[in-house]
Amino acid sequence: MRRYSYGVVGILVLYACCCLAAPKPAIIPAPDQWTVNAEFTHPQQIVLGQTPDGQPLRYWYIVLTLTNNTGQDVEFHPKCDLMTDSFQIIEAGKFVSPLVFKRIKQRHKARYPFIERLDKAGSKILEGEDNTKDIAIIWPDFDMRANNIKIFVTGLSNETAVVSHPVSKEANGEPVRLFLRKTLELSYSLKGDAALRSSASLVYMDRRWIMR
Repeated sequence: MRRYSYGVVGILVLYACCCLAAPKPAIIPAPDQWTVNAEFTHPQQIVLGQTPDGQPLRYWYIVLTLTNNTGQDVEFHPKCDLMTDSFQIIEAGKFVSPLVFKRIKQRHKARYPFIERLDKAGSKILEGEDNTKDIAIIWPDFDMRANNIKIFVTGLSNETAVVSHPVSKEANGEPVRLFLRKTLELSYSLKGDAALRSSASLVYMDRRWIMR
């Protein structure tokens, strides 16, 4: 138990150091920096199928609407993670059947008739309102013990920064360099009894841009 406690404390200290050391996005972007406009739905549940032991296969998803008003076509290389306060990190789309997206597309066909899967959304966002993208971002169900989650969406801006790792060193003794990207962070708290997962909901707390 003591060894486990030390491990958790170590993770928390390292996380705090990284947060303190990380720069913030520029208040006034440089002339060559861009960020696309991002709107989003709050996370919703969807169930499709069962596990081998008969439990429902549950997923969470958001719909991200991106509009490029930067005056130019931009590259789009997204990375979307869900992180719980129990330090579980889930990559969007991993272990998610294409059938889940089809069910989401059917559910939202009236509002989002051209919705796309994240991995099929292409590598560019064309300039202008007519090229707005609606993208479904999907995660498998997360740790039932979690009380809070954060969603990180990277790839909406070309702003980057480089910082020194607080612990890791290169062979020459120099700190390992970390490359950070401007990232949209969405924060939620979990409402409902963990034993009644179907009735659980996420309460919106905050959104902000960070370097991650």
